Amino acid sequence: MPVPASGAGELPFFVYGTLRPGQDNHDRFLRGRTAGEEPARLPGAVLHEGPGYPFLAGGAGEVRGELVWAAPGEYGALLSVLDRLERFTAPGHPLNLYERRAREVRRARDGSAVRAWVYLAAPAVRLGAAIAGGDWLNRPGAPEPPLP
Repeated sequence: MPVPASGAGELPFFVYGTLRPGQDNHDRFLRGRTAGEEPARLPGAVLHEGPGYPFLAGGAGEVRGELVWAAPGEYGALLSVLDRLERFTAPGHPLNLYERRAREVRRARDGSAVRAWVYLAAPAVRLGAAIAGGDWLNRPGAPEPPLP
């Protein structure tokens, strides 16, 4: 899939939990706002259990997810809605649940690097157990995907 065009400074988003295709928050917050999505991975990270959603933190692992590009004209609205969903107010804000950071993400198809926004657990967050394999959709106890 070709990379959708974006405006100056408009990074794609790396989603790794409930915003992934087939998950509830994908349908609620991303449907109709994206120009493209493709499988990707984030090296140097570990996925952790949270209260119904995951947390991502730095570490010696790899997390699987998707790169998501905003549809034309949707970038500002998408950035705003995702910041609210992830309870990100401003860098280092004491009430943040997540911190939004630009990171190098690797495309699954060819390993090429793409700079993307990633929501990482804020420092005050208490992390749950690490999810083996770094894949929210394939974690132990994950619900079976719906039949087509």
